[in-house]
Amino acid sequence: MPSYPTPSHARSGPRRRSLLTGAVGATGAVLLSGCSDSGSTDTDERSSDTARLRARAARDSGELLGRYDAVLAAHPSLAGRLDPLRTEVKRHEAVFAEGSAPSSPPPSSPSASASPPAKPSVPKDEKDAVRALAKAERELAKRRGSELLDAPPEVARLFASVAAAGAAHAYLLTEGDK
Repeated sequence: MPSYPTPSHARSGPRRRSLLTGAVGATGAVLLSGCSDSGSTDTDERSSDTARLRARAARDSGELLGRYDAVLAAHPSLAGRLDPLRTEVKRHEAVFAEGSAPSSPPPSSPSASASPPAKPSVPKDEKDAVRALAKAERELAKRRGSELLDAPPEVARLFASVAAAGAAHAYLLTEGDK
């Protein structure tokens, strides 16, 4: 006889096997309904929306990378602190550019017809320059956090990850002042 009390009554509610059977049946119905040709234009539309979303994100990362470069050019003594974060921003730009629209030029290479982007102004004080970078990281992370709501799951996960990294960058940039 076990040392713990055993229930003497039968459990009420659905059994595990009936729940699994229902779940398998529902999954099969969803998969079969997704096999029609009528959704192909929706898929094309979503993929072009996704490409535009990724292209904009790559452009945003490129602009943030430009801010890092401008701060490093104005304050070379910050290189040890900013280089690892800059490297991550550059990786974010590359990852977003991988799935972006092919008609747009790569974000970091200027096209012949487009004028070069304006250089961001950099505060003269190092602490103010770092605070401005932290503010830019925080704003971009916030925007990416809201954009992921409209993105397909794979891109939403990427946006969430990069937004979290941006928030961490902002934290690291502001913690150095304390």
